[in-house]
Amino acid sequence: MSSQQCALGTPFNVLADSGGIWLYRDSDWPREVFFHGGELSIDHKLQQISDADAQRLREMETRTRALMPQVAGIAHDVIDLSYDALGGVIEVLTGSAFNARKIERMRRGASAYVDGTLGNGRWDQQAFDGNFERYVERHAEDFKGSIARHMLWQIVTGRSEGIDKRAQQMDGQLDARLDAQASTIEANANKLCPQVEALRQLQDALAFRYQGKRLQLLAPLEQDTPHNDRAHAEPKPGNGDAPPGDAIEVQPASNR
Repeated sequence: MSSQQCALGTPFNVLADSGGIWLYRDSDWPREVFFHGGELSIDHKLQQISDADAQRLREMETRTRALMPQVAGIAHDVIDLSYDALGGVIEVLTGSAFNARKIERMRRGASAYVDGTLGNGRWDQQAFDGNFERYVERHAEDFKGSIARHMLWQIVTGRSEGIDKRAQQMDGQLDARLDAQASTIEANANKLCPQVEALRQLQDALAFRYQGKRLQLLAPLEQDTPHNDRAHAEPKPGNGDAPPGDAIEVQPASNR
């Protein structure tokens, strides 16, 4: 799950709800951009904009808010794919009902996190841009000991044929199902790209300039590189009404 699916990226975290669109980050400037109802605020300062720009911002707000539920739906599909794959491998190697229940708890925990973030219109860079994959990988690592114990036990007790039997039962079926899920996810993600591109075009059409430059909330990937210019850094302004910039960790599932 990444904000870079459509060859466009944003250096900001995003919160889109009925109160407007917040974009915020912990480094580089501007730190916070907020727009709602055709008004634009940057780092808590209301900006003077044209009527045409006000209309563009209204459309950007509507489009951004409409995107979030679609992104959340794709995130849920990615979760199902990830834990179906993990569960299939663990089932073949261990045949353990306990491990199957543990994977389902992990799946529910990840799904609840998506509901609490994307489901509420919140995109956290740290949580989703590459870190979700690492989160699933850490879960896979948690099963190494269990896999080793189950395999050793089956070998010692002469039941290793159980692994082959389970593998034969799943042969081809799991791969075909996962491939179909992955293709659907990719297709649905690509369907969002025209909407993201429309947002970029609205942004690029803004006549407003911030410190003499275009306001870049979305940019092609090669331009999506925060400067982190510490030489011009200032104390971080108070959050005011803006959401915190710290990403929320996905909590590991309980073993109970």
